[in-house]
Order: sequence, then structure tokens, then C-alpha cells
Amino acid sequence: MGVGTNLKRLRSKTKFSQQDIADKLNIDRVTYANWESEMSDIKSQYIPKLAEIFEVELKELFENDQKIQVTNNIENKDKTGAGGVGVQKGKVIINMIITDENSLSKVKEELDKYLNKE
Repeated sequence: MGVGTNLKRLRSKTKFSQQDIADKLNIDRVTYANWESEMSDIKSQYIPKLAEIFEVELKELFENDQKIQVTNNIENKDKTGAGGVGVQKGKVIINMIITDENSLSKVKEELDKYLNKE
């Protein structure tokens, strides 16, 4: 997970829009969006301010501690699926990247509980 992913995750937690963050930094929203999508690098002068906005330590902007990543790779026109879970023709599609055995075990356990419900 890169800095852009961390920015997006932190922004999501704070409920700020990309425009809100851009306004706080006195930059264009497209510039900030490019940082989140990792299309361009963040200028070092903005890093301390980002940490301040998100109320985190600088290192948290760069850490890769997420063990499970859920992604949504399907087009979902009715918007019934969100956050990496999609619904397509009555089927639930979940895409995940799991990077450690402990997290894998937890996900398996939860899926087993869900699938074995009657």
C-alpha cells in the first residue's frame, strides 16, 4: 500500500472530501486527487500539513500495515455493492488481497460462518 492509498484511507476516516483537503492545503483538487491515485508525488512541503490535517504522525502516511485489502473490480450500475463488495446478477463478488496467514484465517472463519448460516 502506497502513500496515496494511505491518504485515501485517512481521508475516508475523517469524512473529508478531496476538495476539503485541497482547500486546507491551498492546492487544486486535481493535484490532491493525483496524490491519492499515485499519479504524481507529494511535494515534501505538504507532508507535515497532511499529517496535521489527518491528526497522525508523519510515519503513518507511509506505513504499510494493512493486512487485508478489499477491492471492487466490477462495474456496479445500481450501486448496491460498496467497499469492494459487488453484486452482479444476484451474486456477491468480493475481491481481496490478504498478506498474512493470521488475517487469512480470520477471513476464512468469518466466511465459513456466513456461508453455513441457515
